[in-house]
Amino acid sequence: MKAVILYDSKTSGGATEALIDSIGLSLAESGFYVEKAKCKARADYTFIKDFDLVILGAPVYNFIVASQLLGSLIQGNLKKCLKRKKIALFLTCGSSQPVAALFYLPQLKVHLMGNKILAEKILTVNAFPDGAVDSFVEDILLQYNKSPKSKVLSAKWTAEAQDLFQSLPSFVQGKFRTAAEEFAEEMGYKEITLEVLAEARDNRGGP
Repeated sequence: MKAVILYDSKTSGGATEALIDSIGLSLAESGFYVEKAKCKARADYTFIKDFDLVILGAPVYNFIVASQLLGSLIQGNLKKCLKRKKIALFLTCGSSQPVAALFYLPQLKVHLMGNKILAEKILTVNAFPDGAVDSFVEDILLQYNKSPKSKVLSAKWTAEAQDLFQSLPSFVQGKFRTAAEEFAEEMGYKEITLEVLAEARDNRGGP
């Protein structure tokens, strides 16, 4: 298992990097091979295809998530390269968790609508509570290691999606259903709709 932590920070060796090192160490102790990379808005992120898990993290400056991470999602190819990747998010800021969850996390999540987000964490600058990193990593591992079968069974087909399925030749229905349900599980969808089927087709060349 391979994980990469993509981060942004204006300072070197500060609280954010210390947090990243702690997250990386905890993941490594759980069996992951871990790398970290500092974001640049125009960087090439095709290298993340080699990683099973991507963690995005940054501080908040003047009510905005650090610009190089946001820029990588908006101006660079990071958003495209994150397709079908399992993701976790963390932010460091001076605001309360409710405020950060309402105003800061959405600045990242709006660019990750098609991704499966395993866990989110908001931490106060220079005051990381005892056990906060371990709790974050435990949440990531819990979602990462969840049995695919339980999620596939929980995915409900809408009537329109079922109609499309029934219209297919019988000899392709089994492959179609398996591919659709596997895609829904990977993305964390609880319902299989016509839109989900179209997204699966665009991402996989099928079903």
